[in-house]
Parts: sequence; C-alpha cells; structure tokens
Amino acid sequence: MIRALYTAASGMSAQQANLDTVANNLANSATAGFRERRLQFEDMIYQNVIVPGSAESPQTDSAGLQIGLGTKSSASEVIMTQGDFNSTGNPMDLEIQGSGFFQVSRPDGTIAYTRAGSFHRSNQGTMVTADGDTVLPAITIPSNATNITISPYGIVTATIPGQTAAAQLGTIQLATFVNPGGLNSIGGNLLMPTDSSGNAITDTPGGNSGMGTLQQGGLENSNVDVVAEFVQMILAQRAYESNSKVVHVADDMYSQINGMIR
Repeated sequence: MIRALYTAASGMSAQQANLDTVANNLANSATAGFRERRLQFEDMIYQNVIVPGSAESPQTDSAGLQIGLGTKSSASEVIMTQGDFNSTGNPMDLEIQGSGFFQVSRPDGTIAYTRAGSFHRSNQGTMVTADGDTVLPAITIPSNATNITISPYGIVTATIPGQTAAAQLGTIQLATFVNPGGLNSIGGNLLMPTDSSGNAITDTPGGNSGMGTLQQGGLENSNVDVVAEFVQMILAQRAYESNSKVVHVADDMYSQINGMIR
C-alpha cells in the first residue's frame, strides 16, 4: 500500500512540472522569438517480483511479475517551429524566416544566440539588443544615416549625406546548430550552446549552410499555440486529479488494514 502512495505521488509531481512548463509557455506567448517547450516523461525503475524469462519449469518460461514505481519528467523539449510574422514598421526590427539565430556579445564577452530581432542603435551607433548586447559581427550605423535597409541576405546599407550611392555598413551573420533543441535558455531571450547542441555554424542569411533569410520591419512572434496549451493544461489537471485519487484510495485501504489490528 505504501508503494502505491509513492507511485501516485511521483505522478502528481510530474504533472506539477508539466503545469509549470505550460504556465511558462503561456506567460511567453507574446515574447518575440520565444520557443515553446514540451515536457517529456519516462517510467521509473520496476520492482521484479518475478523476473521475466525465469524458468517456471524445464519446459516453460515465466512472463514475469513487475510492478512499476511511478514516473518522472525526463526532458524539456524545445519546439523549433516558426512563429508568425508581426509587422512593426521599424527598420531595425528583423525576423529570421527559416533556421538560424542572431549572434550577440554579452558584457562578459561570451556569445549568446537569440531569435528575437528587436534591435536599435547604441550611443556609439552600433546595433544592439534591448539589453545593450552587441549584434555580431558588429555594425556601426552613423548618426546622420537615413533610409537604413537590411536585405534578406543580411547586407546593411544606408544613405549618408554627401554620398550619392547608398553606403554598405556591414553584413549580419546567423548561426545554426546540429541540435538547436539542446541549447540552454538563460533568460532575456538568449540561448547558450551546450555539448548537446554542438558548436555554432555561422554563415550569411540564405547561405549554403541552410540559414534562413531576413525580413526587415517586423518581428517573429512566439510559436506558442495558446489553444494547444490550454488543452495540455486540462490534461495535466486531469492526470493530477487521477493520481491524487489513487493517493486517497491507497490511504483508505491502509487505514482499513490498521483498523483490523484494533
């Protein structure tokens, strides 16, 4: 009876983590470039009352008797589907259409990666994120530059007073990974590489490495499907209730056994 209590409790704990993941997805449903996560579960160790395959007689093998000891959350899968395009009209806003991540330099010198393309000019004229991280490769836009244009292939041009032709200011590069689902989320719309993701592969947008292209004047919305998240929330609630019912029944049965002693 005690075994049933702990097994059901593991199911309740797993569904609590599932609900936490759903809550985070819904909270970030309006976060530019956010990638939803889906929790994965696995069964826990089994108690072998009778080991499967053990011989009951010289002519037969036993099917075994195994009793499972519950479940646990094993991984948080990142769903890498494309988010919808949200037109903003801001020439410094960029969306990646396809695979790839923007590269930014953090204050400690490390390179992080993001799908959120909301950029602006710093007081030095360089392209930076909302938190001030420099977009790599660094591109400086003069304060008197107008008609800033960023092509689908990352080429940044602008009109400079006194020049007849548009000046090319630099080229934005993107990065991709063998396993982008293995990236480590650190908050602030930033991701860091891990051994699971592999090293970054950099190239220009639309290059031979399979990078996506850029769309100027808009941002990529979160890829969270709000309706699907509400369905997942209901499923998590029902599973939690089922496990809590098992706890209640197991407790009643345990109480009845204790009552037999009196």
